[in-house]
Amino acid sequence: MRFRPLLACMTALWLAGCELLPDAPFGGGASRDAAPAIDSVPSVCPGGIPDFADPACLLDDWVAFGLASQRGDRAWRDAILARLEGSASERRLARAVALSWGNERQWDQASELYKADLASAPVALQPLLRYWLNELEGRRSMARRLEETRGELADAEGRHAALEEEKAALAEKLEALTAIEQSINLRQQTD
Repeated sequence: MRFRPLLACMTALWLAGCELLPDAPFGGGASRDAAPAIDSVPSVCPGGIPDFADPACLLDDWVAFGLASQRGDRAWRDAILARLEGSASERRLARAVALSWGNERQWDQASELYKADLASAPVALQPLLRYWLNELEGRRSMARRLEETRGELADAEGRHAALEEEKAALAEKLEALTAIEQSINLRQQTD
């Protein structure tokens, strides 16, 4: 019972995030007025082709590269892939990110690269890469199902065409038999 107020305060802080925490906890540190504005702090993350070198920029660089890969056209992708030669796992994973937004053949290559090098990525980056791999596998699965459906549709259309031909042949035979029957009936009537 005596822990309820403490639990309520902890829950409120957790739900509110950092908004309710003082800038200088426990009375020490610089005042709020002395702190630089967030907009005035220059970005230390270089962007461009991501690597594993700077843990502080790891996620920012990889997310930015992933978004650029998604938005990039074929010419952009070709230029980036030419710059991503090499066998280092960070290069191979960056190649996987770029390839995962290419054509379906490139999706297969991207999947192989992700699966081969995902474990060598920093632990902080692995969930993002795993998410991208899962999303890619989902697209590959949908593409396979679409291709299977198209194949089934083509088979059904082929069966339908064969049945139409068979129906036309049977209709022709029926007309011939009807003509023979009419001929026989006319002969019987004249005899």
